[in-house]
Amino acid sequence: MILKGLATVIAVLALLAVAYLLHARLVANPKVVEELRSNPTGARAARVALLTFADGSAIPVNYLREGNKVFIGADGLWWREFRDGGAAVSVLIRGETHTGRAFVVLDDPRYVEDVFSRLRPTVPKWLPDWLNGKLVVVTLDTNGTAS
Repeated sequence: MILKGLATVIAVLALLAVAYLLHARLVANPKVVEELRSNPTGARAARVALLTFADGSAIPVNYLREGNKVFIGADGLWWREFRDGGAAVSVLIRGETHTGRAFVVLDDPRYVEDVFSRLRPTVPKWLPDWLNGKLVVVTLDTNGTAS
């Protein structure tokens, strides 16, 4: 009886996770993307950028820009594309598309903590680091914007 109840709970949690992911991909993200493109001076565009991968797929991400660096906290598995030398990306920030190279920081916890203190200042201190995502750093090309 206990195993059947546990299996039911696990199945319900899995179903909720799938529903959440589908909602984010099919409903929420497209609305945010449209808002970023149509209202580049809005409140959301001040804290959310559109990160476009080499294959053309794009996701909205919270960001912090400092000079020619854009810092992003990656909460999904998409950060894995930026291991082993990184990858070319473009970033739509407040109506301007910038090109650059993104990489994930996996071996410098002090640097990650320093950047996250500015990028995600309201994350509870008790939250384990593995739940706080990965730090993705985009170094923008120095030749300006793509559009």
